[in-house]
Amino acid sequence: MKHDRLVWSVLGTAGAWFLADKARARLRLSRAKHPSLAGHVRMAKRVAALVPSYAFDAAHFFAVDDAPREVTARRQAGFAALAALYRQRFAVTRSMTAEVRDAIPDIAFTSSYRVPFQFSPLVRESLSAGNFYKASRGVILTDCDDNALYDLTGSFGVNLLGTDAYRDLIAEGAQTVGDLGPTLAGLHPVVADNVRRLKAISGLDAVSFHMSGTEAVMQAVRLARYHTGRSHLVRFAGAYHGWWGDVQPGIGNPVPADRTYTLADMSERSLEVLATRRNIACVLVNPIQAMHPNSGAPGDSTLVSGRKNGGVDRTAYSAWLERLGQVCREAGIVLIMDEVFTGFRLAPGGACEYFGVSADMITYGKTLGGGLPVGVLCGRAALMKRFREDRPADICFARGTFNSHPYVMGAMDAFLRHMETEAGRALYDGFDALWNTRAADLNRRLESESLPVRVANLGTIWLIHYTIPSRYHWMLQFYLRAEGLALSWVGSGRLIFSLNYGEAEFAAVAERFVAAARKMQADGWWWQPEGDAGRTLRKGLRREMLGHLLG
Repeated sequence: MKHDRLVWSVLGTAGAWFLADKARARLRLSRAKHPSLAGHVRMAKRVAALVPSYAFDAAHFFAVDDAPREVTARRQAGFAALAALYRQRFAVTRSMTAEVRDAIPDIAFTSSYRVPFQFSPLVRESLSAGNFYKASRGVILTDCDDNALYDLTGSFGVNLLGTDAYRDLIAEGAQTVGDLGPTLAGLHPVVADNVRRLKAISGLDAVSFHMSGTEAVMQAVRLARYHTGRSHLVRFAGAYHGWWGDVQPGIGNPVPADRTYTLADMSERSLEVLATRRNIACVLVNPIQAMHPNSGAPGDSTLVSGRKNGGVDRTAYSAWLERLGQVCREAGIVLIMDEVFTGFRLAPGGACEYFGVSADMITYGKTLGGGLPVGVLCGRAALMKRFREDRPADICFARGTFNSHPYVMGAMDAFLRHMETEAGRALYDGFDALWNTRAADLNRRLESESLPVRVANLGTIWLIHYTIPSRYHWMLQFYLRAEGLALSWVGSGRLIFSLNYGEAEFAAVAERFVAAARKMQADGWWWQPEGDAGRTLRKGLRREMLGHLLG
């Protein structure tokens, strides 16, 4: 009997210790999450499901901040003038877009979410500029109405060198592989040259080719799980790594990502989790988050009061990455740098070179394809192997029909060869100083004219932020378009320049940017209530949503 009691006592103590240890680990994980909804993806999804659908009619559209009648009248007049200009200037392009909107879901989605949803119906009806372009030359896009617009879309990060350069690279690549043509039976010899160059650029041992950045990230995570025998990945709050479910938990993903931890960026508590949990296979880092740690990619659809300054503290972010890498190495966690966007845009060796970090795996994409679709994964040899010598049935499968497509490989070869030339290397001479100076000069102009808008940049990647709160900041994208500046569907959240912007072209963009901000201010959109305007606007938004939710 005494022996049985001792056994039960030992088992009870062990069980209590085990449960306490699990509780401590769970608490450590919870504390490592960022307090915002970006850090609590399940909660964000629940909150999103509660947001009521409603839209402002013409009577409320211009006065949601309780502006005086004189101000709302200026807004209405400005909006009407802008709408008339759009109808006249973009008639053909918007007509073509309207014709196919319901047949191309991507157009329906992006046109609906260019602005906060409450304003979207009237904006779609009145301020559509369309989605079609028929030509590009230099830094200029030409739409179907023959409007010439300065390209600030950057082709979502692809357009580093300028569209003329990619046109030439695609032609050169097609000539290189022309004798083989679109044959997928094996590899064109140019693939070997691409592998050699990518190994030198990344400092890693092996390379695999894919058709998109999302696919490259999927392969990196799969291989990390395969070789570590661990189940979970870590991403940082707000970071984007493609639309695959495991790296996009929460809003936008219809199913839970149960093997993904979303932790706070630049946080010692996150490092504690990495150092103590034994189920983490890999950590994903998107270096563009240096502009807005723990926040999602900025877009005008969520611009309901203001936007944080996106300035980059290069020293602090470099120190964070160094510390993160050290913890990952000690814990046997694979560090994956997602350079799909930043690769070649910050330095010849991408963000890894720019921030001084070494990774176990690096994903590339966008510009590396020389203008054609591509995803690339570089990694240490031990991590890239897809089978085990001692267990021949235990493999890590990854194939794709169009991986290493000859025409993509040819364009990539042309791009990499160009970047090795004197002209290619010269692109990075004084790179940071040039683009930082351009941003600073524009900010000085904006400040001197008392315009409540500023820019921040990471090289050629720019973000617009605001010095005052407002429910109408998103209107700036439409004034910018009217001044001849083409933005992507995220609006003022991200401007992406190509490196062929000379002084004259940039001066023209800056002049148009300031002119757009002047007109927006003159039309009353940046009117401010007395007192704490931000608090007043947030309180009004909560009251507005609650009223619609409760009916």
